[in-house]
Amino acid sequence: MSERKIGPVVTGFHQPPAPGETIAGRFVTLEPLDPVRHAEDLYEANRGHDWLWDYMGYGPFPDIAAYRAWQESVAGKPDPCFYALRDNATGKVGGLASFMRLDRPNGVIEIGNIQISPVLQRGPATSEAIMLMIRWAFEAGYRRVEWKCNALNEPSIVAARRYGFLYEGTFRQHLMVRGRNRDSAWFSIIDGEWPAVREAFDAWLSPENFAPDGSQRRRLSEMTAALRQSP
Repeated sequence: MSERKIGPVVTGFHQPPAPGETIAGRFVTLEPLDPVRHAEDLYEANRGHDWLWDYMGYGPFPDIAAYRAWQESVAGKPDPCFYALRDNATGKVGGLASFMRLDRPNGVIEIGNIQISPVLQRGPATSEAIMLMIRWAFEAGYRRVEWKCNALNEPSIVAARRYGFLYEGTFRQHLMVRGRNRDSAWFSIIDGEWPAVREAFDAWLSPENFAPDGSQRRRLSEMTAALRQSP
Protein backbone atom coordinates (compact mmCIF):
# COMPACT_ATOMS: atom_id res chain seq x y z
CA MET A 1 0.00 0.00 0.00
CA SER A 2 1.38 3.43 -0.92
CA GLU A 3 2.15 5.90 1.81
CA ARG A 4 -0.68 8.31 2.52
CA LYS A 5 0.05 11.99 2.08
CA ILE A 6 -0.81 13.97 5.20
CA GLY A 7 0.95 17.30 4.63
CA PRO A 8 4.30 18.71 5.72
CA VAL A 9 5.16 19.30 9.35
CA VAL A 10 4.99 22.98 10.33
CA THR A 11 8.13 23.97 12.19
CA GLY A 12 9.10 27.13 14.02
CA PHE A 13 5.53 28.41 14.37
CA HIS A 14 4.55 30.35 17.47
CA GLN A 15 1.08 31.74 17.97
CA PRO A 16 1.19 35.35 16.78
CA PRO A 17 -0.15 38.25 18.82
CA ALA A 18 -3.45 40.00 18.29
CA PRO A 19 -3.33 43.35 16.50
CA GLY A 20 -4.18 46.62 18.18
CA GLU A 21 -1.23 48.99 18.26
CA THR A 22 -0.77 52.04 16.06
CA ILE A 23 0.89 51.26 12.71
CA ALA A 24 2.79 54.17 11.17
CA GLY A 25 3.92 54.56 7.58
CA ARG A 26 5.29 57.19 5.25
CA PHE A 27 1.95 58.37 3.84
CA VAL A 28 -0.54 57.11 6.40
CA THR A 29 -0.92 56.18 10.06
CA LEU A 30 -3.33 53.48 11.19
CA GLU A 31 -4.81 54.43 14.55
CA PRO A 32 -6.97 52.11 16.68
CA LEU A 33 -10.51 53.34 16.10
CA ASP A 34 -11.61 55.93 18.65
CA PRO A 35 -15.02 57.56 18.11
CA VAL A 36 -13.97 60.65 20.04
CA ARG A 37 -11.05 61.29 17.69
CA HIS A 38 -12.32 59.78 14.45
CA ALA A 39 -16.11 59.83 14.10
CA GLU A 40 -16.53 63.46 13.04
CA ASP A 41 -13.73 63.45 10.44
CA LEU A 42 -14.93 60.19 8.91
CA TYR A 43 -18.57 61.20 8.84
CA GLU A 44 -17.71 64.42 7.03
CA ALA A 45 -15.37 62.59 4.60
CA ASN A 46 -18.14 60.12 3.69
CA ARG A 47 -21.10 62.51 3.71
CA GLY A 48 -22.86 62.68 0.37
CA HIS A 49 -21.20 59.53 -0.95
CA ASP A 50 -23.69 56.84 0.04
CA TRP A 51 -22.43 54.56 -2.76
CA LEU A 52 -19.35 53.92 -0.61
CA TRP A 53 -21.49 51.60 1.52
CA ASP A 54 -22.93 49.51 -1.32
CA TYR A 55 -20.89 46.40 -0.45
CA MET A 56 -20.70 46.95 3.31
CA GLY A 57 -22.87 45.26 5.92
CA TYR A 58 -23.63 48.60 7.57
CA GLY A 59 -24.19 52.25 6.63
CA PRO A 60 -24.91 54.73 5.22
CA PHE A 61 -25.73 56.74 8.32
CA PRO A 62 -28.34 59.51 8.43
CA ASP A 63 -26.41 61.78 10.79
CA ILE A 64 -23.28 62.09 12.90
CA ALA A 65 -25.05 60.73 15.99
CA ALA A 66 -25.90 57.48 14.21
CA TYR A 67 -22.40 57.16 12.81
CA ARG A 68 -20.78 57.85 16.17
CA ALA A 69 -23.03 55.26 17.79
CA TRP A 70 -21.93 52.68 15.22
CA GLN A 71 -18.27 53.47 15.85
CA GLU A 72 -18.85 53.15 19.60
CA SER A 73 -20.34 49.68 19.01
CA VAL A 74 -17.23 48.38 17.21
CA ALA A 75 -14.28 50.38 18.58
CA GLY A 76 -11.93 48.59 20.95
CA LYS A 77 -13.08 45.09 20.07
CA PRO A 78 -10.39 42.48 19.39
CA ASP A 79 -12.19 41.03 16.36
CA PRO A 80 -12.80 42.84 14.15
CA CYS A 81 -10.00 45.17 15.19
CA PHE A 82 -10.82 48.48 13.50
CA TYR A 83 -8.33 51.14 12.47
CA ALA A 84 -8.86 54.69 11.28
CA LEU A 85 -6.59 55.75 8.42
CA ARG A 86 -5.02 59.17 8.93
CA ASP A 87 -3.39 60.86 5.95
CA ASN A 88 0.01 62.05 7.16
CA ALA A 89 0.06 64.91 4.64
CA THR A 90 -3.26 66.48 5.65
CA GLY A 91 -3.69 65.13 9.16
CA LYS A 92 -7.24 64.14 8.25
CA VAL A 93 -8.84 60.75 8.81
CA GLY A 94 -10.34 59.46 5.58
CA GLY A 95 -10.91 55.73 5.86
CA LEU A 96 -11.38 52.57 7.88
CA ALA A 97 -10.00 49.05 7.72
CA SER A 98 -9.87 46.14 10.10
CA PHE A 99 -8.14 42.93 10.95
CA MET A 100 -10.84 40.30 11.38
CA ARG A 101 -11.60 36.59 11.70
CA LEU A 102 -8.43 36.10 13.71
CA ASP A 103 -7.34 32.47 13.98
CA ARG A 104 -4.16 32.87 15.98
CA PRO A 105 -3.60 29.15 16.73
CA ASN A 106 -3.40 28.52 12.98
CA GLY A 107 -1.75 31.83 12.09
CA VAL A 108 -4.58 33.12 9.90
CA ILE A 109 -5.90 36.69 9.74
CA GLU A 110 -8.17 38.59 7.34
CA ILE A 111 -8.12 42.22 6.21
CA GLY A 112 -11.61 43.58 5.67
CA ASN A 113 -14.19 46.26 6.41
CA ILE A 114 -12.24 48.56 4.11
CA GLN A 115 -14.14 51.80 3.57
CA ILE A 116 -12.28 54.66 1.93
CA SER A 117 -13.66 58.18 1.43
CA PRO A 118 -13.02 60.02 -1.86
CA VAL A 119 -10.49 62.35 -0.25
CA LEU A 120 -8.23 59.42 0.66
CA GLN A 121 -8.67 57.72 -2.70
CA ARG A 122 -6.67 60.45 -4.44
CA GLY A 123 -3.22 59.59 -3.12
CA PRO A 124 -0.93 56.74 -2.06
CA ALA A 125 -2.11 56.64 1.56
CA THR A 126 -4.76 53.95 1.04
CA SER A 127 -2.39 51.63 -0.80
CA GLU A 128 0.24 52.02 1.87
CA ALA A 129 -2.34 51.37 4.60
CA ILE A 130 -3.18 47.93 3.19
CA MET A 131 0.52 47.19 2.64
CA LEU A 132 1.22 48.11 6.27
CA MET A 133 -1.48 45.74 7.45
CA ILE A 134 -0.14 42.87 5.35
CA ARG A 135 3.39 43.61 6.52
CA TRP A 136 2.32 43.76 10.16
CA ALA A 137 0.58 40.39 9.90
CA PHE A 138 3.52 38.52 8.43
CA GLU A 139 6.11 40.20 10.64
CA ALA A 140 3.96 39.29 13.66
CA GLY A 141 4.16 35.63 12.62
CA TYR A 142 0.90 34.93 10.76
CA ARG A 143 1.12 32.28 8.05
CA ARG A 144 -1.82 33.39 5.92
CA VAL A 145 -3.50 36.73 5.22
CA GLU A 146 -6.96 36.60 3.65
CA TRP A 147 -9.05 39.00 1.58
CA LYS A 148 -12.71 38.30 0.88
CA CYS A 149 -15.23 40.43 -0.97
CA ASN A 150 -18.54 40.38 -2.75
CA ALA A 151 -17.92 38.67 -6.08
CA LEU A 152 -19.70 41.62 -7.76
CA ASN A 153 -17.35 44.14 -6.17
CA GLU A 154 -14.95 44.56 -9.07
CA PRO A 155 -12.90 47.38 -7.46
CA SER A 156 -12.16 45.15 -4.47
CA ILE A 157 -11.19 42.23 -6.71
CA VAL A 158 -8.86 44.49 -8.70
CA ALA A 159 -7.37 45.78 -5.43
CA ALA A 160 -6.77 42.25 -4.11
CA ARG A 161 -4.83 41.30 -7.24
CA ARG A 162 -2.94 44.58 -7.14
CA TYR A 163 -1.69 43.86 -3.62
CA GLY A 164 -0.48 40.41 -4.65
CA PHE A 165 -3.32 38.28 -3.29
CA LEU A 166 -4.01 35.06 -5.18
CA TYR A 167 -7.56 34.09 -6.07
CA GLU A 168 -8.72 30.84 -4.44
CA GLY A 169 -12.31 30.56 -5.58
CA THR A 170 -15.82 31.92 -5.16
CA PHE A 171 -18.06 30.70 -2.35
CA ARG A 172 -21.53 30.67 -3.86
CA GLN A 173 -24.43 31.94 -1.74
CA HIS A 174 -21.96 32.56 1.03
CA LEU A 175 -23.93 35.30 2.81
CA MET A 176 -27.10 37.34 2.77
CA VAL A 177 -26.37 41.05 3.17
CA ARG A 178 -29.30 43.44 3.55
CA GLY A 179 -31.57 40.77 2.15
CA ARG A 180 -29.45 40.25 -0.97
CA ASN A 181 -27.40 37.23 -1.92
CA ARG A 182 -23.64 37.55 -1.73
CA ASP A 183 -21.25 35.22 -3.49
CA SER A 184 -17.81 35.80 -1.96
CA ALA A 185 -14.51 35.82 -3.83
CA TRP A 186 -11.64 34.54 -1.67
CA PHE A 187 -8.01 35.60 -1.96
CA SER A 188 -4.90 34.99 0.12
CA ILE A 189 -1.19 35.58 0.53
CA ILE A 190 0.77 32.95 2.45
CA ASP A 191 4.06 33.33 4.24
CA GLY A 192 6.10 31.63 1.51
CA GLU A 193 4.90 34.29 -0.94
CA TRP A 194 5.51 37.19 1.40
CA PRO A 195 9.19 37.87 0.53
CA ALA A 196 8.31 38.50 -3.14
CA VAL A 197 5.27 40.59 -2.19
CA ARG A 198 7.37 42.57 0.29
CA GLU A 199 9.94 43.28 -2.42
CA ALA A 200 7.19 44.68 -4.66
CA PHE A 201 5.82 46.79 -1.81
CA ASP A 202 9.25 48.19 -0.96
CA ALA A 203 9.93 49.04 -4.59
CA TRP A 204 6.59 50.80 -5.00
CA LEU A 205 6.94 52.77 -1.76
CA SER A 206 10.49 53.84 -2.53
CA PRO A 207 10.84 57.65 -2.87
CA GLU A 208 12.47 57.03 -6.24
CA ASN A 209 9.16 55.63 -7.52
CA PHE A 210 7.39 58.97 -7.06
CA ALA A 211 7.88 62.01 -9.28
CA PRO A 212 8.20 65.50 -7.76
CA ASP A 213 4.46 66.05 -8.32
CA GLY A 214 3.68 62.90 -6.30
CA SER A 215 2.69 60.74 -9.26
CA GLN A 216 3.94 57.15 -9.33
CA ARG A 217 6.50 56.16 -11.92
CA ARG A 218 5.61 52.45 -11.82
CA ARG A 219 2.26 51.09 -10.73
CA LEU A 220 2.02 48.51 -7.96
CA SER A 221 -0.05 46.31 -10.28
CA GLU A 222 2.95 46.08 -12.62
CA MET A 223 5.21 45.02 -9.77
CA THR A 224 2.86 42.32 -8.48
CA ALA A 225 1.73 41.05 -11.91
CA ALA A 226 3.94 37.97 -11.77
CA LEU A 227 2.58 37.06 -8.33
CA ARG A 228 -1.08 36.98 -9.31
CA GLN A 229 -3.39 34.48 -10.91
CA SER A 230 -6.76 35.34 -12.41
CA PRO A 231 -10.07 33.69 -11.54
